[in-house]
Amino acid sequence: MRDLKLPDERHPEKAHRPDNAQPKKPSWIRVKAPTSEGYKKTRDILREKKLVTVCEEAGCPNVGECWSQGHATMMIMGEICTRGCTFCNVATGRPDALDVFEPGRVAVAVEKLGLNHVVITSVDRDDLEDGGAEHIAQTIRAARRKNPGTTIEVLVAAKPDVFNHNLETVPGLYPEVRPGARYFHSLRILQRVKELDPAMFTKSGIMVGLGEDRQGVLQVMDDMRSADVDFLTVGQYLQPTPKHHAVARFVTPEEFEGYRKAAVGKGFLMV
Repeated sequence: MRDLKLPDERHPEKAHRPDNAQPKKPSWIRVKAPTSEGYKKTRDILREKKLVTVCEEAGCPNVGECWSQGHATMMIMGEICTRGCTFCNVATGRPDALDVFEPGRVAVAVEKLGLNHVVITSVDRDDLEDGGAEHIAQTIRAARRKNPGTTIEVLVAAKPDVFNHNLETVPGLYPEVRPGARYFHSLRILQRVKELDPAMFTKSGIMVGLGEDRQGVLQVMDDMRSADVDFLTVGQYLQPTPKHHAVARFVTPEEFEGYRKAAVGKGFLMV
């Protein structure tokens, strides 16, 4: 039995990689340990329903802020991913069988959390013939039946309100950062969603601090807009362990503001 709390067992595919130094985080990134009652309530509901979140599995530093407001990103189809991206803290390996009761538990959790908007993501399931698409569709349908007033954002289409597929980084870094993915394939997915349903909102995101330059980020924005992507997120990459891709640098708040202004100027509806 693997202990997924241990880095060597959580990421066996990275065991051979040399350690990368983890630089000290600047003041604008550091956060305090979460202690609010809202955080504890969200945590207890998720534990009760035996749900996995990307907030915890990816080691997101904003978990305290989001959970204190009752916001959480559900990660379905298990906690083990079939891919081994060098930036990601989600465990890798051979996943367990799908839990047929998971869609119902997600729907109840959304109701108990009182969410107006829910984000449902998943691990990659290359072991499944459909990649888990039907399971995600069942989860969306269950959440919508139980919570008709809640908007739903997902990474696989089953008539969600927002279709989200992250490009993650600039194309030149894909071979080392996302070796199991293809930049233009991901871009085409976003474009195809708009072709099938022009009224559906689409969203994508990238990380910065992986070694890209400003021009590369602006080019990704242009590529997204050429695919009619509506919403954009840009976030700082944080290295989960020494075995993960190194942080090239920390992007300053002023640079992030520059990216926001550039993205708004390019036509994104929300940044």
